[in-house]
Amino acid sequence: MLAPSWEEHATCLANAEEEDMQSVLMDISEKAAVDLQQDAFVVIGRDTRPSSQKLSQSVIDGVTVLGGQFHDYGLLTTPQLHYMVYCRNTNGQYGKATIEGYYQKLSKAFVELTKQAFCTGDEDRSLKVDCANGIGALKLREMEHYFSQELSVQLFNDGTKGKLNHLCGADFVKSHQKPPQGMEMKSNERCCSFDGDADRIVYYYHDADGHFHLIDGDKIATLISSFLKELLLEIGESLNIGVVQTAYANGSSTRYLKEVMKVPVYCTKTGVKHLHHKAQEFDIGVYFEANGHGTVLFSKAAEKKIRELAKELEDKKRKAAEMLENVIDLFNQAAGDAISDMLVIEAILALKGLTVQQWDALYTDLPNRQLKVKVADRQLISTTDAERQAVTPPGLQEAINDLVKKYKLSRAFVRPSGTEDIVRVYAEADSQESADSLAYEVSVAVFQLAGGVGESPKPGL
Repeated sequence: MLAPSWEEHATCLANAEEEDMQSVLMDISEKAAVDLQQDAFVVIGRDTRPSSQKLSQSVIDGVTVLGGQFHDYGLLTTPQLHYMVYCRNTNGQYGKATIEGYYQKLSKAFVELTKQAFCTGDEDRSLKVDCANGIGALKLREMEHYFSQELSVQLFNDGTKGKLNHLCGADFVKSHQKPPQGMEMKSNERCCSFDGDADRIVYYYHDADGHFHLIDGDKIATLISSFLKELLLEIGESLNIGVVQTAYANGSSTRYLKEVMKVPVYCTKTGVKHLHHKAQEFDIGVYFEANGHGTVLFSKAAEKKIRELAKELEDKKRKAAEMLENVIDLFNQAAGDAISDMLVIEAILALKGLTVQQWDALYTDLPNRQLKVKVADRQLISTTDAERQAVTPPGLQEAINDLVKKYKLSRAFVRPSGTEDIVRVYAEADSQESADSLAYEVSVAVFQLAGGVGESPKPGL
């Protein structure tokens, strides 16, 4: 993730004419106070798409012509590339900057964490994984023998046939609320889906009646933060833990975390960079977007304290500190890593003896509906309070407030798209019928007050 100032530099560079490239680069280096005498080193990875090799070669050519050095790792998931960069930037303190180093670090932490789990409960730990026909299949297959005694993974949509993310993958499963193509599911079988570059994950299962149940990023954040809170209570350490959500997080998850788990919850604007920066404010920051993109961040001070306690404490308390230490090692320093998230989730379910249905039953999601409204100019809509309140156009927020009052356990918000002239509408309520009606009525208010174009919203769409 680029700092906002570097996003501006990148935009300037992308829009520069070829003959102006050198002057634009010099201008950026001056503005950003880049030391041009320092050796530049670039870490490169690519995925399995046909275009990737050409793009990778273009990067290598660019680095070479500018006199920089590079290491080309070839095929990597996006989070594995983050891992390599972090290892190199910490001079190997974080781990070995090799693919084997990544596999060994995560697998060792997983095996250590699950050691105590297998004397009780479900001995047969198996998981079906939809790899979205992406790079994740290749890398998970290379890695599985490191932890196969503790967890058996069966891979689907592994790239041998089928297109990347086509009728499969985390986004497909979440948006269509159904299993990916090519995966047979028995009732109450644990299944998960990665996205194409393996930085997102969602879980799901079929119940005994054949109904599909999605376990999204909200429930992943709830499972992980509850587990961390329990370990912190066990060692008697008052490290502050915070869960960061966006306005799209289901209201039931927010209520469960605040009222049942007594974990502080904060809301930011949509987008991983906003969640990530807020999570950095805590000793332990947990964030997952509903789409399954997220991670846990430990501050340097918290990590140091936990590692000290793992050496000093006795018996049960020491075990809890050692478990926290393993969780630290399991979370890659990326903004999200489907493989590391999967291993953490599997370890927690094993340790707590939870089935996928019991995890799902921690709380019941409020029914919700998302709609889109085409407008002439999305910039007419501005928001505040982490996108939960509309500031302009005048009268829109008042209209939403009046509509929300008509339904039980309801809320609704609108936000402009970042890329096209549409307004996104989110509504939730105590029943699907109410959520659908509220979303429709808010869409009509947006259409009327914010310059809707084309056909007016229709109920049931």
